Amino acid sequence: MSGESAEVNQLLKCSSKPNCVCSEYPDDTAHFILPIDLPTENRTDIIKLLVETVREMGGDIHSTNATHIAATFTSSLFKFVDDVALRFDPVENRIHLRSASRVGYSDFGVNRRRAEQLKSLFRAKLSK
Repeated sequence: MSGESAEVNQLLKCSSKPNCVCSEYPDDTAHFILPIDLPTENRTDIIKLLVETVREMGGDIHSTNATHIAATFTSSLFKFVDDVALRFDPVENRIHLRSASRVGYSDFGVNRRRAEQLKSLFRAKLSK
């Protein structure tokens, strides 16, 4: 899956470019965003709800399994593609996310805003 490191079951670390955010590496302060912590008494199908949220935001789902989602978002004007990877960690009861541009250097904060919007929409769905 794009954005995932198979060796350690973590999402890939962002490169030095400012066009990526990821919740897996708190020491990478330039790219770090908080993960989504889930309620302890959660009985929701997390992956299904995440897929629904990504689709509502205009993302295309490329693969899913019990703990991971790989998706892309394409900008309307220049057709730039950004990769989004989500990882449900059942041990920590949280969702890690990564959003990164495939090309270019700066994304003018698009990936960070998308990740925050995804977190907000998902939390709203979860609370229903």
